Amino acid sequence: MNAGQKSARRIVANNVNGSLSRDSVCTSCLRRLAPPARRNATTAAAVAEAPAGPPPAPTKQHIPPVTAKATAKAYKLVASPVVSRPPLLTRDLTSFEQAFYLYQKRLNERSAQPFSRYFYFKKDTPADIEWKRKAPARLTPARDIGVYNAYGPEAWNDEVLVGDRTAEPAHQVDALIRDAEGKNIVDDERVGDAEAGGEAVAGDVKAGEGQRKELQKIQIDRPMPRITEADRANDLTSLNRKLDQNLYLLVKNKDGRWRFPEDRVYGKENMHQAAERVLIQSCGLNMNTWIVGNHPIGHYAYTYPVPKTSTLTANRLVPTSSAARRGEEGVQREEFGEKVFFLKARIMAGQADMKKNEYGDGEFRWLAKEEVKEVVTPAYWSGVRNMLTER
Repeated sequence: MNAGQKSARRIVANNVNGSLSRDSVCTSCLRRLAPPARRNATTAAAVAEAPAGPPPAPTKQHIPPVTAKATAKAYKLVASPVVSRPPLLTRDLTSFEQAFYLYQKRLNERSAQPFSRYFYFKKDTPADIEWKRKAPARLTPARDIGVYNAYGPEAWNDEVLVGDRTAEPAHQVDALIRDAEGKNIVDDERVGDAEAGGEAVAGDVKAGEGQRKELQKIQIDRPMPRITEADRANDLTSLNRKLDQNLYLLVKNKDGRWRFPEDRVYGKENMHQAAERVLIQSCGLNMNTWIVGNHPIGHYAYTYPVPKTSTLTANRLVPTSSAARRGEEGVQREEFGEKVFFLKARIMAGQADMKKNEYGDGEFRWLAKEEVKEVVTPAYWSGVRNMLTER
């Protein structure tokens, strides 16, 4: 009674007629809280002064025969694994973050020592000539900060203007690829190579590149796009969508409601074992999953408008639910509602397969948090929204 003393005492306070119900108080509390028989002083005196006489004849107590066993009353205990696919990419940067990171790079150029060309390139080598051809166009050794001179009179002006694409990651990737292909990071700049073999060579960048014989065309692999084919097709059953967010597995049950995979707890299995069993019987064996912990990360309680009478059956994957070991198969139970406990799980490989689903679930979807809100009921969403992460 250490955890529920206040509740038990409140029940006793409301017990006006003096009879405690077995449905509302456990057996130990019932014995402890049952009011003792009270005797006042006058009753005790009357009993003491009563003359001794023959003992009264014993009365036969009438006990009605037991004809049927009452239906047990309880809530339906349900385990529900919340299977998620973690983000595979970092999220997109905001415009402020892009401008700030570019500012940090340019500030580093201003603070660092000047680039020593002859320390890295031997004079008049192809690498040295290539460097002298590219350096005047970008004004800095860095290739991803745009045209910026960290040691010139305009070095203080290291912030980008509104609408400038220099700070965008896509623009920086293009600049790096152009540099790797032997091109300048910009097209419309004029370059003057005054130290190429002692002869002055000046002209447009494209014109200068056209004078050289192209020995081999350099092919640079571009990074994979952040937007996949599943994003463009809006394939809600694919794991290759929304790579920068968490995706959660939801199934459409036989009642037509979208919920996380779930089933009642059978026999003596714990929540961790029940969650593993639910994934097998609901989504098949084609998923490599991991139940993170033994403790639930949340719960959801729902009371039925009208109590339902359920007949417990044995589960083929739970030995303690059989009639021989547990003895609860075929027992009828009056259930007032359900209490769902959610356990965190991760998918490592594979995909859900609903062909051998044993619960009557029709289809599945991998949804982000804002998409989960659109398909579940408001009451269910209020119970699960704090468990789901934004990304």
